[in-house]
Amino acid sequence: MKVIVIGGVAGGPSFATRLRRLDESIQILLVERGAHISYASCALPYYLGDTITDLDSLIERTPEILKVKNNIDVWVHHEVTKIDPVAKQVTIINLETQERRQEDYDVLILATGTRAVLPAIKGIDTMTNGFTLRNVTDATKIKTFIELKQPRRATIVGAGAAGLEIAENFRQRGLAVTVIDRLASVAYPYDAELAQIIEAELEKNGVQLKLDTTVVEIQEQGHRLILSDGTTLQTDLLILATGVQPNSELAAAAGIQLADNQHIIVDEKLATNMPDIYAIGDVVQTTSYISGLPIPSLLSSAANRQGHLLADIIHGEKLTYRGFIGTGVAKIFDLTMSFVGYTEHTLESAGITDYKTVLITPFDHANFYPEAKRLNLKLIFETATGKILGAQAVGEREVDKRIGELSAAITGKLTVFDLPDLELPYSPPYSTTRDPVNTVGYVAINQMSNRVRSIKLTDIPAKDLETAFFLDIRELNKPAMGSVQATVNIPLSELRDRLAEIPTDRQVYITYRQGLNPYNAARILAGKSIDAWLIQE
Repeated sequence: MKVIVIGGVAGGPSFATRLRRLDESIQILLVERGAHISYASCALPYYLGDTITDLDSLIERTPEILKVKNNIDVWVHHEVTKIDPVAKQVTIINLETQERRQEDYDVLILATGTRAVLPAIKGIDTMTNGFTLRNVTDATKIKTFIELKQPRRATIVGAGAAGLEIAENFRQRGLAVTVIDRLASVAYPYDAELAQIIEAELEKNGVQLKLDTTVVEIQEQGHRLILSDGTTLQTDLLILATGVQPNSELAAAAGIQLADNQHIIVDEKLATNMPDIYAIGDVVQTTSYISGLPIPSLLSSAANRQGHLLADIIHGEKLTYRGFIGTGVAKIFDLTMSFVGYTEHTLESAGITDYKTVLITPFDHANFYPEAKRLNLKLIFETATGKILGAQAVGEREVDKRIGELSAAITGKLTVFDLPDLELPYSPPYSTTRDPVNTVGYVAINQMSNRVRSIKLTDIPAKDLETAFFLDIRELNKPAMGSVQATVNIPLSELRDRLAEIPTDRQVYITYRQGLNPYNAARILAGKSIDAWLIQE
């Protein structure tokens, strides 16, 4: 049997090496149009910032290694230009010599990934200082430009995780950095409560943010930007981190079915609609493990796991792909941000409205152990069942650990009712006796049982904003929080003695405050039959 793999970054090599371990007799050919295979693309921003200085260390396998260790033929600088599903044949061009040849296959694997999307900006074709960062070649070009031109000012268009990682690393090099994004907050798809923490960290470290703003024209070969707010910006280096699109044109030309978003549609066996043609990685649209809805799988970790699984399937194992959850993590200066599953942004895009959210801010480890820091943890769950739909966290330490635990909970189909029962390791330097994952479960259960009710500021009825009673329960030495003007400040420590000041003929809201105190205040009021809502901002 002869298997051809198109694409050599993540899913393709994972598939090819696993298949070889399963069967020594199969002929395997991997075709990659770029210069490198099997490299750590997520590490490239750190190469630009000189945190990682050895570029070769990011290349996990070379064509020579795959041939010697795995007996896999690898053709770099080669591109598949045509697939003939009937003849089971591909046309391949050598990009260095322009030589064309046909190769037959028994099984074809598409791992063609994605490419950078360039926004439609007037003058974008004239820039000489503009780059995207998708591969080792891109990173080499940017690094060479920095070393030769010694830029002082860098502008990054796009405030997603990749753009923010580049911003941090440019600041580490001493560049003045501006980040521009068309959205009103950074780090999409993180929700506003978490994004504002990330924004503060960026600004604290000297990154200038221009949000709700676009570049409308590029002048002076990329050195002058005209922005949608009417201002201009001079820059020496321009990075476009404005998203990706699937490399699916080859598949479409062969009659392979695509979704509306141009990703290749695959089934539970990762098979396309064409016989003996499969697809994995960023190029595919699969099924959400959480909701069952169609979803792209845009993570290298998912591509690697899909490649491993598909090799087992091709080898004859009766396995299926259970679906994509989606989990990610990024370092932004002293903060870590991580997510799993859906955020409110992505739930809205998917048309899912039946959910509740809770946000807690516990310490990341025992508060009596030195350097305990607050962890901001948001959980999203189904209203009726408590099914976990997603989570986000931002903090200085142990962020990815909590999101990893919640990812495992989603994989195991646990609900919020199961989270308090999880036995998670405790020692003062590492956690609290009730881990934040336990605590967020308790809070979610309280929401579902109506022991406490919360409401987003934007959902408060307009009439209530004028007539309701807004209670601030902060202690007198604590700063005010949130954007709602309180009717009165009654410290939690005094609340039981001052209950007579709380009206019973008006709706009561407890103004925004992080931590356990708002819940305690709501329970005190409930004991006196006063129904209070906690405001979430």
